[in-house]
Amino acid sequence: MKIQKLLIIGISVSATIFLSQCGPSKEVKELMKRANETIGVIPDKMPGSESDTGDKLALGKKLYFEKALSKDNAISCNSCHNLENGGNGTDNQSFSTGVNGKKGGRNAPTVFNAGFHIAQFWDGRAENLMAQAKGPILNPVEMAMPDADAVVRKIGKMPEYAELFKKAFPGTKDPVTYDNLVSAIASFERTLKTHDKFDEFQKGNAKALNSAEMEGLKTFLDTGCTNCHNGPLVGGNSYRKLGLVNAYETRDKGRYLVTKDEADMYVFKVPSLRNVTKTFPYFHDGSISTLKDAIQKMGWHQLGKKLGDEDIGKIATFLNTLSGN
Repeated sequence: MKIQKLLIIGISVSATIFLSQCGPSKEVKELMKRANETIGVIPDKMPGSESDTGDKLALGKKLYFEKALSKDNAISCNSCHNLENGGNGTDNQSFSTGVNGKKGGRNAPTVFNAGFHIAQFWDGRAENLMAQAKGPILNPVEMAMPDADAVVRKIGKMPEYAELFKKAFPGTKDPVTYDNLVSAIASFERTLKTHDKFDEFQKGNAKALNSAEMEGLKTFLDTGCTNCHNGPLVGGNSYRKLGLVNAYETRDKGRYLVTKDEADMYVFKVPSLRNVTKTFPYFHDGSISTLKDAIQKMGWHQLGKKLGDEDIGKIATFLNTLSGN
């Protein structure tokens, strides 16, 4: 009896080892290959982070949460791009609230992974995180500081910042400058990188996704979503006309307002889909509150496809795997 039990246990163990050695099926391997070729994993570090120091990051983090950067001492970077209590880098509002309750004109995108984007803002008017950080502080609808000099004077009078700027920018005669301030904020933002189970799947862990999630990935690929949403961020690396196939009603002229090129009329930066389940409402106008509605509208406006509930559900299931830490 004991021998039989030992034999059964031995067979079970051997079977487990065999299955683990066999690895993913041919179909799963092919899906991994397609995902890697079209999307790929998020890089370990953001461009520019090689020159960041601990002191610069510490200063940048404090400034990110500093409400004194606004005219009424009530708004910080974090107000619209929340990182506290499990925040997803945005405020989940259609339009963010600035000084004196004023509302912005576009939905605030998440700050997570932003440093990997082709450019910043929906219209790409800022080339990098540092250029982006300069904008909201001086924007009359957002933080409403009158000019860069006023920002420097205000922060320069705060004793807690004197030593922090000296450490962050050693050897500088006058380290408290507007450029140094936004450079420090950008350094901190370069640490805001997510990691999710879809990356684990792309790295070869077939168990990272269940069968429904893999079916959703296949549907996402087969439907043509990666015509726009490709690369490691599943977007964020190109510009596309909103309403490419079927018109999308909007008064916002998008990138045209930056370039004045008629070809850029209603063109916007393709948003990243990383963490998309957490960064509602959707689109530049924050007009869509649910992920399934966003999928349906993108299928119609960008691909000219009337997606059914089943395919929409499958795609949504896959997109949930892009929610990371």
